[in-house]
Amino acid sequence: METLRLIFLFLHILGFAALIGGLLAQAGDKEKKVNGAMRDGAGTAFIAGLALVGVLEGMDGDVNHAKVAVKAVIGLVVLVLVMANLRKPSIPQGLWLGLLVLSVLNVAVAVFWSSVHA
Repeated sequence: METLRLIFLFLHILGFAALIGGLLAQAGDKEKKVNGAMRDGAGTAFIAGLALVGVLEGMDGDVNHAKVAVKAVIGLVVLVLVMANLRKPSIPQGLWLGLLVLSVLNVAVAVFWSSVHA
């Protein structure tokens, strides 16, 4: 089970790297859009996060459900916004910035909310 936990954690981190990387790659562009890295990253981070919590529950790990709920809500909002704007030729600067802030906030919750594994 520990190996499975590490695999899902690895995929969760890669998902956030792709999502934030896809956002930051457009930082200097005047016109922003949802790209493949954002789509795949948001989906991977969300699904791998859910799987990670499931594995931790199965291991009888110390899961902070409040932290998981906050991360899941932020992740779901990001995923819905990304998917809803996927086929649009461009997105507003405010939406792009909001997606970036929410994505970084989700990582910050993971890192700074103490005494949890998920």
